Amino acid sequence: MTTTRRAFGALAAGAGLAALVPGAPAGAADRHRPGRILARDDFRHGLGRWVTELQDGGSVTASRGVLDIDVPGGATVWFRHALRGPYVIGYTAVPIGAGGVNDRVSDLNNFWNAIDARSPDDLFATPRDGALATYDHLRTYYVGYGANGNTTTRLRRYVGEAGVRPLIHDYTEPLLTANRPNRVRIVSDGSTVQWWNNGRLVLDHTDPEPYTSGHFAFRTTWSHFAISDFHVRELRKRT
Repeated sequence: MTTTRRAFGALAAGAGLAALVPGAPAGAADRHRPGRILARDDFRHGLGRWVTELQDGGSVTASRGVLDIDVPGGATVWFRHALRGPYVIGYTAVPIGAGGVNDRVSDLNNFWNAIDARSPDDLFATPRDGALATYDHLRTYYVGYGANGNTTTRLRRYVGEAGVRPLIHDYTEPLLTANRPNRVRIVSDGSTVQWWNNGRLVLDHTDPEPYTSGHFAFRTTWSHFAISDFHVRELRKRT
């Protein structure tokens, strides 16, 4: 944790970094303004608000302002409480590259508006083991922001069927860079589905049959991330 806090602290204090993205420039298509806080975690009081699912073990901790995910395999960290839109999720994630055993810069992924088709009233009633295939029964949006051997950034819309994960967008960039902060915003506003990074619109989708409520998660595999400033705000349309 000492190395993680040092790396994160130095980066978070710096100026914002430009993102290499295929999407629109800063401010483009941002038709919303944030309202009241719906949920937040400053990561100073443990993992009581989170549920972890680990494929091969590893370490997930929350202390001193950092959610530290340091894992040798697949890992999903769920926010325990369901969310209902319209809302915007925000957080900052730094992929750690400091020589640790799991400091292999790899995917920064998210599920959101997730329910399990097998137990739609309780996401956690049906166990999962952290392997990606065990999430096929979700109805959810999924972004995989690529790095390392995964050279694509994708948006998928899971439909709750094993082996069926429809692909909506697929880019060969942007990709993660070690030790650089990613300031992510996820917009859920009816049919509008957006994923932003460092002020740039990376993925933009209009869904005629949108998922508008459910659970959020961080997802990665064989990697080390320092995450901070998780918050959810209601959305209001700009006038």
